[in-house]
Amino acid sequence: MSARSLSWQKYVLKRFLITIPIIFAIIVVNFILIHIAPGDPFLILTGVTEPSPEYLKAMKEKYGLDKPILEQLVRYIISVFRGDLGESIKYQAPVSQLILERAGATILLMTVAISISVAMGTILGIIAARKPYSITDNLTTIFSLIAWSLPVFWLAQMLQLVFGFSLGLFPLGGFSSTGWIAPGIGRVLDILHHLFLPALTIALLRLAITARLMRASMLEVLTQDYILTAKAKGTSERAILFKHALKNAIRPVITMTGMGIGTMIGGATMTEIVFSWPGLGRLIYEAVLGRDYPVLMGMYLVLSITVVIANFFTDIIYALIDPRVRYT
Repeated sequence: MSARSLSWQKYVLKRFLITIPIIFAIIVVNFILIHIAPGDPFLILTGVTEPSPEYLKAMKEKYGLDKPILEQLVRYIISVFRGDLGESIKYQAPVSQLILERAGATILLMTVAISISVAMGTILGIIAARKPYSITDNLTTIFSLIAWSLPVFWLAQMLQLVFGFSLGLFPLGGFSSTGWIAPGIGRVLDILHHLFLPALTIALLRLAITARLMRASMLEVLTQDYILTAKAKGTSERAILFKHALKNAIRPVITMTGMGIGTMIGGATMTEIVFSWPGLGRLIYEAVLGRDYPVLMGMYLVLSITVVIANFFTDIIYALIDPRVRYT
C-alpha cells in the first residue's frame, strides 16, 4: 500500500472517529434542552386547562415521562441506537415515519438552494475578482451586503408578494397544485414551479456570502507565484481563472458551505412556514407549537447529525482537492 493511500485512509478514519462522541453529545444535549423547556404537551393535546389527573398519569406512563429524568435519558439513548425515535404525541404516529414523509421536500429545497447559491456566488466572486474596485466589483459588493442583511421571513414575503401576488408568475405556496396532474414531466414542472421562490429565498442569502468569500479567495490566489508564471507564459485569462486559480480559490467556499448547513436549515424553517412547504422545517414549527417532545427530539437529533455528516464530507472533499490536508 502506498504512503498516499495510507495517509488517506488514516485521515478518513480520524475524521470518522471524531464524529462518534459528537453525535453522542448531541443526543444528550437535545434531550436536556427539550425537557427543561417550559410547557406541558398534554395540556395542549387535550385542549383543556385542567385535564383529569388520571388522564395525565396515563399519558405520562405511556410516553415514559413519569420516570426519573436520568432513566428517561438512558432509555432514550438506547432507543435511538435501535432506530426508534418514539411516537408523536400530536400525530399519534412514529416519529421516524413523520420525518421520512417530510424529508424529501426539504432535501429537494436544500439541494436546489445550495446549488444556486454556490454556482451563482462563485461566478459573481470570479467576476468581481477579475477587476477589483471596478464598477462591477462595487455593484457586487453592494448586492452582497444588501442580500446578506435581509431577514429570511421578510425576504420570503417580499418575493411572495411581488412574484406571486402582484405578477402572478409563481404560486404563493404549497408543494404542488391542488388539481390532478398526470405523472411525468408535467408533475415535475409543477413541483419546480412551486419550488422556485422558496429555493430563491434561501439561495439569495447564501449567495451573498459565497460571492464575497470567493472574491477574497480569488484575489489572494491570483497573487501566487504559479499564477504569475502562467501569465508570463502567455496563458489566457480564462484558463488562468478557471483552470489554475479556481481549484485553490474554491476551497474556502466548500468549507463555508458545509459549515453553513445548520444556518441554511434555520432559514429553510422560516421559508417553509411562509411558503407552506411541507418539509422538516414546518414539522419543527408544528412540533414546537404542540410541545411534541418526541418529534422535537427526533428532529433536532436528525438535523444535528445532518450537520455533523455534512461537515465530515466537507473535510473529505477538502482533502481530495488539497492532499496536504491529509497530513495535518
